[in-house]
This record gives sequence, structure tokens and C-alpha cells, in this order.
Amino acid sequence: MRYFHPIVWQLLAGTIFARTASFMTMPFLAIYLQQDFHASALMIGLAVGISQLTATFGGFFGGFLTDRIGRKPVIIVSMIAWSLVFFGFAFAPNIWTLVICNALNGLCRSFFEPASQALMIDYTDERKRRRLFSIRYTAINLSAVVGPLVGVLIAQAGSMRTPFLITASMYAIYAIMLLWILRHAKAPTTLHQKQRIGNIVQAIVHDHTLVLLVVASVLGTFVYSQTSSTMPQLLNLTMADGVALYSVLIAINSATVLILQLPLGILSERVSIKTSLITGVLLFSGGMICFQLADSWSFYIVAMIIFSVGEIFVFPMMSAVIEMIAPAHQKATYLGVMQFQSFGGFLGPMLGGLLLTHAASALYFVMACVSLLSLVCYLRALRHTTRFSN
Repeated sequence: MRYFHPIVWQLLAGTIFARTASFMTMPFLAIYLQQDFHASALMIGLAVGISQLTATFGGFFGGFLTDRIGRKPVIIVSMIAWSLVFFGFAFAPNIWTLVICNALNGLCRSFFEPASQALMIDYTDERKRRRLFSIRYTAINLSAVVGPLVGVLIAQAGSMRTPFLITASMYAIYAIMLLWILRHAKAPTTLHQKQRIGNIVQAIVHDHTLVLLVVASVLGTFVYSQTSSTMPQLLNLTMADGVALYSVLIAINSATVLILQLPLGILSERVSIKTSLITGVLLFSGGMICFQLADSWSFYIVAMIIFSVGEIFVFPMMSAVIEMIAPAHQKATYLGVMQFQSFGGFLGPMLGGLLLTHAASALYFVMACVSLLSLVCYLRALRHTTRFSN
């Protein structure tokens, strides 16, 4: 427990608490829209996808404000606003209110994430930060397993509105906890420079390493989004008991990440970031090729394990890379820029749906190629520095 500062452990525990609350509700938003509001498929797609779009553009502004006025105000205000948004979900009178609420949900997340990550970085020695992001990713995946199960039980006992009310209440409690924790915390020395947003945008655009990393992350998120969008549809069309198989694959993914994240994360600290990214993307792409070739349950399960191990090597590493290249006074801004990866989650279901309609037989092969394209971006981003090769 002494490995990290107490504030970091409290924030990691809060991550599990808050993410579990979110996973109690958001996976069932489409069902809520369909059952309670009788929304069309197009409207459901808009309502569900808009949070990814607002998160894409909100992250930069959230990070900029965090670096300008400090971590604590952004964290507290965004969490309070987040609680109000979920109360809005519960009491929404019509579909358009839900669309607005989910847009604000993405915006709150894009403000909170870079601020909370930047605060954890402030309290963590540089040599420990790769493990910090690895443990944080494990915490998020633990929430992804527990949250939906709790959400189903609550919804069955009451109505679809009940999980949203509980999530709103949990966020309010977490906001109060953060207010107390951060109020009594002695803040480390953090640089806050008054800079104009236009100057920062210009500097970021000319940071070719950051731009290439963002493009690589968008491509990676685009590929990953297929596991929750096109994969269940394709399995349902091509495999007997496809829905049951998909449920097993999601459980395998969660279990693989939970069991292997920490040991593989510690192992990855012994090799360079560049090696970790190459290993992860190749496994990611290899998993997609295996999905392309799979014709049985056992083959799909093996493919998902390969894919999940690649996920372990790639996704937590991105925050560590961004933290390393960011100037000391722009940590949160750079982390906020990485929220642009949500754009891949926004495009993935739409473009994947087109591929599913017109080229279903080559869907996973295309995704494997997109994954390899992200590796090209990673390598080009890291080629100008030896820091990531050591």
C-alpha cells in the first residue's frame, strides 16, 4: 500500500466506485430507450453514440482548464455535474432530453478523466507511473465486470430508471468524498501557466509525436469498438447460438484482462514502451485475424484471449506515453487531447456496420489491417526519441 501516495489509492478506489456506477447503467441505455421511449434504431444510435462525440472534443478543453486553474476544481465540479446528468437520465420526459443528457455525460467524462489522471501523476514518482496506469486499467475492467451484473439485478427488482437514480446518488457521494479528501490533501508543486488556448492549440498541432499518437489511438479504438458493435451481430448471423457465444467471449475478455493485467503490466516495465506497443498491436491484429478464420467456439475463445492480451499491452501504455511527452505544465492538456480517441468509438459502429452490410466476410481482416496501420503511426511517433526504446 506504500507503493503509491494515499491520495492515489483513494482515487483508484474512487475509480472503481464511479466506473461501477456508470457500468450499471450505460450498457443498458439502448434497452431503456427502446422499452420506455419506443425509440427508433436511428434515434437509439444517435443517443448512444453522441457521448463519444462530445468526449472527443471536450477532453482538450477539460485538460486545458485543469492545467490553467488546477486539478481539484475541475474534478469536483465535473463530478457534481455528472451526478446531475444521471438524475436527468432518470427523470427525462422525452428522447431528446436523453440525447442531451448523454451528450453531457460524455462531456463530464472528458473533463474528469484528464484531471483525475493528472492529479494521480502529480502524486506519483515518474518510475512508478507505468504501473499506476496498469492498475488503473485493471480497476476500470473490474468495474466493467461488476457494474452490468449489479445493474441487471437492480433493474429486475425495480424499473430501468432505478439504476440511473442509484448511479446519480453514487456520483453525488463520490463528489462529497472527493471534496473532503482533496480539501485536506497537501497539493504537490504543480506548474500552472496562464496561456492562451490558441497558442496551446498551435503548439499541440505542431507536436507531430502527439498527433501521430492520437491517430494511432483513434485507429485502435475504432478496431476495439467492433467487439461491442459488429461482433455480436456477425456471430448471431454466422454461428449457432451466436448470442451465447458472444456472452462467453465478453466474459473471457474481462477475465483475461483482470487476471493478466497486473502481472503482464509488471513484466512490461522490464522492456521498453516501444517493445510493449509493438507486442500489443501485433497480438491485437493477430486476434482479429483469428476471428476472421474462426469457425468454432474454441477457435473464437482462443482469438479473444490473444486479442485481450494485446489490449493489456496497448491501452494502459498510452496514458504513460502521453504523460512522458507532455510538458510539465501541460500534463492534463495532453491527456485531454487523448480523449480524441473516442472519435474511433464514434466512427467504429457506423463504418463497421457498413462493412458488415457490404463486406461481412472480410470484416475482421480489414480490422487487422487497420490495427497494423496504428502500429505504423506508433513507430513513426516514437522514432525521433530513444526514451521509449530503453
